[in-house]
Amino acid sequence: MKKSRFSDSQIIGVLKQAEAGVPVPELCREHGISSATFYKWRAKLGGMDASLMARMRELEDENRRLKKMYAEEKLKAEIIAEVMQKSGSAISAKGDGAAGSSRQVY
Repeated sequence: MKKSRFSDSQIIGVLKQAEAGVPVPELCREHGISSATFYKWRAKLGGMDASLMARMRELEDENRRLKKMYAEEKLKAEIIAEVMQKSGSAISAKGDGAAGSSRQVY
């Protein structure tokens, strides 16, 4: 993910200026951002202070890390299940006649 040119406190400052009545096009020109960026910030971060914003970033990072861990564990489980299925079919293919067919493979 691309790192923002603006710190959390700068973003909050821009949003507070807009709340104070400064026109959005003027803010965008002054800070060198597009209006789309401003409205994205406002939708995501409007009404937050610096501590809430920092906590949200921490939670997003933790969520990203947990999703990665889950994906890795799920992949491991699928590989194990596939190996178990192949080894089970190999055992049943060997079989020893009538006696082998009555035996259950787990």
